[in-house]
Amino acid sequence: MAQLWGGRFAEETDAFAYQFQASISFDRRLLLQDIEGSIAHAVMLGRQHILSEEEKDEIVKGLAGIREDAEKGTLQITDEYEDIHSFVEAVLISRIGDAGKKLHTGRSRNDQVALDMKLYVRAEIARTESLLINLLRTLLTMMEEHLDTYMPGFTHLQKAQPVTLAHHLGAYFEMFRRDLLRMKDIYRRMNYCPLGSGALAGTTYPLDRGYTSALLGFEGPTLNSMDAVSDRDYLIEYLSAAAIVMMHLSRFSEEIIIWNSNEYQFVEIADAYSTGSSIMPQKKNPDIAELVRGKTGRVYGALMSLLTTMKGIPLAYNKDMQEDKELTFDAIDTLRGCLTLFCGMLKTMRFRRDVMEASAANGFTNATDAADYLVGKGVPFRDAHSIIGRLVLYCIDKGSCIDALSLEELKEISPVFEEDIYDAVSLKTCVEKRLTIGAPGQEAMKRVIQINKKFLQEELQKEKERISRGE
Repeated sequence: MAQLWGGRFAEETDAFAYQFQASISFDRRLLLQDIEGSIAHAVMLGRQHILSEEEKDEIVKGLAGIREDAEKGTLQITDEYEDIHSFVEAVLISRIGDAGKKLHTGRSRNDQVALDMKLYVRAEIARTESLLINLLRTLLTMMEEHLDTYMPGFTHLQKAQPVTLAHHLGAYFEMFRRDLLRMKDIYRRMNYCPLGSGALAGTTYPLDRGYTSALLGFEGPTLNSMDAVSDRDYLIEYLSAAAIVMMHLSRFSEEIIIWNSNEYQFVEIADAYSTGSSIMPQKKNPDIAELVRGKTGRVYGALMSLLTTMKGIPLAYNKDMQEDKELTFDAIDTLRGCLTLFCGMLKTMRFRRDVMEASAANGFTNATDAADYLVGKGVPFRDAHSIIGRLVLYCIDKGSCIDALSLEELKEISPVFEEDIYDAVSLKTCVEKRLTIGAPGQEAMKRVIQINKKFLQEELQKEKERISRGE
């Protein structure tokens, strides 16, 4: 068993206990971050003359070699090591000798793992932002294509008022825009470097924590060493934001599943994102949408588990915090997979405009507009509401709809109705006269689309600048 702390112990650790507390099976994912942080630490130690120039160069070259082997796939990580930190240090010592033993000067595994996780999650936040931007671009393209695709808007899963598909998709654009902004907030808040905090009380070595922070792209060093090694707020915030993204994906998936059903037939999901049945040859199942909906609970579970782990932990570091990694890694993989597949499914999905429009026309979605028509003729709204309620009941008994009734039938309900009622309650009129910002009218939607385009252009430019900086 390769471990960094054996000198204090007279007996070997129980083999099962050792395996139980070891993290190499999952924290090997932090290999590149551990090397990146170690190189920065070594460069700083050299600059501060804590290491000689020769020692610093040996260490940096050795770590770069380990990284190169890892990237080529020739580095074998074995379970004889307790964690990825001891593995990297042991391999370094085996390659360069005693100089490697000086790498850990002025740091602890506590600030080392805190750094590694921050570097890893910081990069994953940037990847999540890219996936969200791609999804937003897809939605915006679809919105432009469906400005005049009429469909029923729902409340309580009952047809309510007519809208357009562009307007409906725009609601999800707003949700995912907020998700993107949440990720950016987390990135800004977490971007402070814990390295140099030691186990919990800093170090007596003259470290330059500001220099290390700059080397690693942080805004600066953390300002309290106890908090720095025991802080997992940024992970909880990321998991919370990821859970909200998954909630939005799940809501959207639920609608796609409903729209894809035989009863609705609003959409047809591409074969590439569907599966069949082993017994029923006619089936085409929306499995990707269902799995996205199902995996939402998995990300919720990670958030609740980490919150529960952290709620009773005194300052500073405790071994309980090791439980943060598997949860976070799984949530990251789940979110990334769901965003990628969902966007692909969305791009290839076919909307049945005729079915959606027919559904909007046959569900009294124009009843509110009929009441507004009466109000425009001088009828008090409460009376108009009652008149249209009776009119709907009459239509239900006849198996008809408001705009299919004759003017004579309409006048039997209220003499106020005139020939212009038919234009007033047409789908086009019901939608297009709603022109306030945020409404489904075409002119209002075009204004919103321009706002969204500008937002995405700015975000794409920021992403290009981030990539050019190597972040």
